[in-house]
Amino acid sequence: MKSLPQQPLSLIERACLIGHIIAMAFGLAGLLYVLPRPDLIASLPPIGIQFFQWSMGQGGVGYIILGAAAVALYLARVLGWQRMLLFFLPSVGLSLGSELLGTSTGFPFGHYHYLSGLGYKVAGLVPFTIPLSWFYMGAVCYLLVMVGLERLNLPGLLRQAGAVVGGAVLLMAWDLVLDPAMSQTSLPFWEFEEIGEFFGMPYRNLSGWVATGMVFMSVAALLWRGQRLNLTRSQLTVPVIVYLVNFAFGAAITVFSLDPGFLVPTMMSVAIGVLPAVLLWAIAPTEAPNAESAETEPLNAPPMEVVAK
Repeated sequence: MKSLPQQPLSLIERACLIGHIIAMAFGLAGLLYVLPRPDLIASLPPIGIQFFQWSMGQGGVGYIILGAAAVALYLARVLGWQRMLLFFLPSVGLSLGSELLGTSTGFPFGHYHYLSGLGYKVAGLVPFTIPLSWFYMGAVCYLLVMVGLERLNLPGLLRQAGAVVGGAVLLMAWDLVLDPAMSQTSLPFWEFEEIGEFFGMPYRNLSGWVATGMVFMSVAALLWRGQRLNLTRSQLTVPVIVYLVNFAFGAAITVFSLDPGFLVPTMMSVAIGVLPAVLLWAIAPTEAPNAESAETEPLNAPPMEVVAK
């Protein structure tokens, strides 16, 4: 597929990433500082109150759309539009199917339902933004693990399997802080309809996250036909930033809005999510491998171009 000029694409991607971060920062300020102070809200002029109500109602939609746009443009820039679409379509389609099944039957996440604040609900059940969040966080998790495993020169099938499992675990680690932040604070976006055994979350919610991530990452890996990524550390900067800021958003709400016991899942998220993500970024090569010496897989399709920054 024909690529857009890299400079405009990079500028749009950067603007979306900055907007994603700013939207989360404003959301944190509203949830942690303004919302607990009704006197502060009451002191605002009418237009200020309207803006605050609008921002609290639409902020979740905005930061997810901006995050998905930033990662989609990033993938298109460094891997090409074809690979981006071959990850986007299964991740959005399969995660939406998993969420629709979960909200209808309780499998695989447990019995729960979505409240307002995350946009239009598909079939009246799942906000359209939810599969977008699966896409952009799933993509950065998969890339970080895949590039890290490429440094070990593992056989192709073992490398692919490791990237799928490891990427799904990184994704689940993020949920350890996301779920309490989004379901148990004063302004929840979804609710569990049962008492969860693990800090209010059912254990099968965590296994459901891993399973859903593994399914769509496996499909994307098959569609990518096992080709190596050969990305450098600088090219992985966007994925590691996206992972860390999304962790920080959930962790800040969880730690400051809930009781001290929630430090346990937060530290677990650091141990199995944040630290591995940073390590995987750190061990990525600083320079792209020589094209003549890079390992190629026995594929029936021509390799897709990887564009450096």
